[in-house]
Amino acid sequence: MKLIVIILLIELTACTEVLPRQRGNLALPQMAFTPDSLEFGLRQHTAFSKEAASGGYGGGGGGCGCN
Repeated sequence: MKLIVIILLIELTACTEVLPRQRGNLALPQMAFTPDSLEFGLRQHTAFSKEAASGGYGGGGGGCGCN
């Protein structure tokens, strides 16, 4: 029981509130899933145009690449 309480207290001390002015330091481009959004969009467009599918990103159309 003591071990659980100690672990819980240690975990709670690691929690902190991030102020809005500090979020810019945490939102680095290297931490994004897609660091270059234009390249990601181009790759997704190419992928679902070649597959004749929407790719799960909301775009419709056929395999012609004209969507």
